[in-house]
Amino acid sequence: MVSEGSIAVNLLTLADWTPPRLEELLRFAVAIKQHPQEYRRALEGRVLLMMFQKPSLRTRVSFESAMARLGGHAIVYDLANSPWGLGRETPADTARSASRYVDAILARLFSHDDLLALAENATVPVINGLTDLEHPCQALGDLLTLQEKLGRLAGVRLAYVGDANNNVTHSLLDACSKMGIHLSIGCPAGAEYEPAPAILLRARGFAAESGSTLKVVHDPEAAVAGADAVYTDTWMSYHIPAERREVRERTLRPFRVTTALMKAAKPDAAFLHCLPAWRGKELDADVIDGPHSIVFAQAENRLHTEKAILLSLIR
Repeated sequence: MVSEGSIAVNLLTLADWTPPRLEELLRFAVAIKQHPQEYRRALEGRVLLMMFQKPSLRTRVSFESAMARLGGHAIVYDLANSPWGLGRETPADTARSASRYVDAILARLFSHDDLLALAENATVPVINGLTDLEHPCQALGDLLTLQEKLGRLAGVRLAYVGDANNNVTHSLLDACSKMGIHLSIGCPAGAEYEPAPAILLRARGFAAESGSTLKVVHDPEAAVAGADAVYTDTWMSYHIPAERREVRERTLRPFRVTTALMKAAKPDAAFLHCLPAWRGKELDADVIDGPHSIVFAQAENRLHTEKAILLSLIR
């Protein structure tokens, strides 16, 4: 487990961040978005190491751009042919060495345990850029997007439809339960598609404190009914083997976000997707390309929340 001391300086999971701290970060992101020129030298002379095991467009470009726009510098490091990637060095030794060179580490990894090992041994802040278990940076951008679109977070009704045993859903569970958002998840039955039980249980505890409600149902229309916003994600996350594609697409097809399904939500319901999106699979083109889609505002908000994350963690 990550130590209490490191919780204060890292972003590994939103479970570690209190609602007031999340609210503060969102306020900071709004200020940065509105007045970017005031922060253009805020991280001058600072360096972020970005370590990647998984492909990335939005995470890499948004964080690299964030550092540049804050006056700092980002180093992109592909772990595939690194000593760690080749099995010649432990995550702990990588962390101990890298901490001597940089001011913070962003890691986009397969194993969440490797992320925890990195954080345990680093002496600089560690940011979770995505693991198989959680994706907190995405959820923070989602919160900012919902807040901008709906004018509030507490009391918002968000429906998530599709494969719910993934990092995006897990981080949404933490984010929504802490911020008073009512989250309804529509997914196929079974461990392969439902949220991890431990994360769902954890989120129910947070929801009891914030007054939000969390439910998991196996009927997509029941999940979406009356929602202020509808969210989906790819059916084939990076860690899922290609040979599972056919059976997963067959199982998940009833949970595809179509124009007809969106009609079960509120008439002005927003549509979100963390991207990349596969038109014709988890969604219809006329949904993501339609007037209710806010997916590119959502993508942009990764930049603003990540600036806030960096400025909050790098001292």
